[in-house]
Amino acid sequence: MSSSSSSDSTAIEETKFIGSVMAKTIAYYQNRLGETSRARSKLRNPQLRRNHEVGHYRLIEDYFADDAIYAVKFRRQFRMRKEPFLCIVGDLEGRFPYFQWKMDTERVKGFSPIQKCRATIRQLAYGMGADKWDEYFRMSECTVRECVYEFCKAIYLVYGQRYLRKPTINDIHQLYTVHEGKHGFPRMLGSIDCMHWSWSLCPNAWRGQYTRGDHKEPTIILEAITSHDLWIYHAFFGPNSANNDINVLDQSPIFNHIYLGKSHDVPFQANRVAYKRGYYLTDGIYPPLSVFVKSFTCPNDPKIKEFKEAQESARKDVE
Repeated sequence: MSSSSSSDSTAIEETKFIGSVMAKTIAYYQNRLGETSRARSKLRNPQLRRNHEVGHYRLIEDYFADDAIYAVKFRRQFRMRKEPFLCIVGDLEGRFPYFQWKMDTERVKGFSPIQKCRATIRQLAYGMGADKWDEYFRMSECTVRECVYEFCKAIYLVYGQRYLRKPTINDIHQLYTVHEGKHGFPRMLGSIDCMHWSWSLCPNAWRGQYTRGDHKEPTIILEAITSHDLWIYHAFFGPNSANNDINVLDQSPIFNHIYLGKSHDVPFQANRVAYKRGYYLTDGIYPPLSVFVKSFTCPNDPKIKEFKEAQESARKDVE
């Protein structure tokens, strides 16, 4: 009996000891968490009184008033004319609550549609940081990023069905007719080429793969197809500058609709040879495919010289 009672008392003491250790441990970490949260609250930046309306009226005075200060620089700063910009602002404001000028819970006016669209266009056009325009637009970094996301999503929903699409059969016939009348190339769909976009804010870890010897700073490649009226109905953006046009073409989804059997075949004949679809004007680096019409390197025949000049002139649409 004595041995059993001593073992029971030992177990009780061990249980009490373990319980006291656990209680002290929990109390210790609770105090640490409380100190950390208090320290974070002290380090947290205070809410700034940015006065959104001041930023709006400054923007109106600089670019949109009848006697705007920088009216002559509108196209350079916005990368478009005033009329298309105001049309975009009106379309987004009328369809999406995010771009409407509303008041918050404190009855303070938020950002205007012009402020949100202007901050987005500025960041997309110049590729600078989201906190670059805080002093002028009175916008925080997270707000500018949110504006960019909502703007891109809204643009796709509003204009995607009209502009961001593949040509239909009617579009193809119209392209055939216009290109033949303007450039003299029958059954021409457009011009394809690649260009390099400067990326001055490229992360240091990626600079090696996005830098080429013929460019002073990192660049990103854009592959595009455009028509006579600068309708860009194909754009493949993102490959690093170490690629050439052929490497970009291998990665591009330009011919995926043909592989999947979803292309619109509008056949024609040239020199008694039947072709299923039209062609694109390219420079000399592209592979010898039936969908590509390239120029000649060193022509000697007068007819070939004339063709070379016409082909290079028509290809300027995309360049």
